[in-house]
Amino acid sequence: MATKEKQARAEEAMEAAESTGRDPAVIAAAASVGLSLYLFFARGDRERGAFVGLWPPTILAFASYFRQTEMENEFQRAMGQSEGMRGTVERIIGQ
Repeated sequence: MATKEKQARAEEAMEAAESTGRDPAVIAAAASVGLSLYLFFARGDRERGAFVGLWPPTILAFASYFRQTEMENEFQRAMGQSEGMRGTVERIIGQ
């Protein structure tokens, strides 16, 4: 029984890894790294290359935040605790 659970978890992990590669935020972050390297080394514009190199963590942080917010909303809906737009704004401001 434990082997079936491990195999199911491994399959879920593989599916998650495959879908992550198609995530627009990951693609944008990778493109930003490529652009940063191009600007820094090929064009010799070190300042702009370093600036563009700061984008990937920001892109991934925003994507993570929005994904977590979406999961929290889905959880609240599943628990029957949907608060609507007004409740969400009040909760965010209150924190």
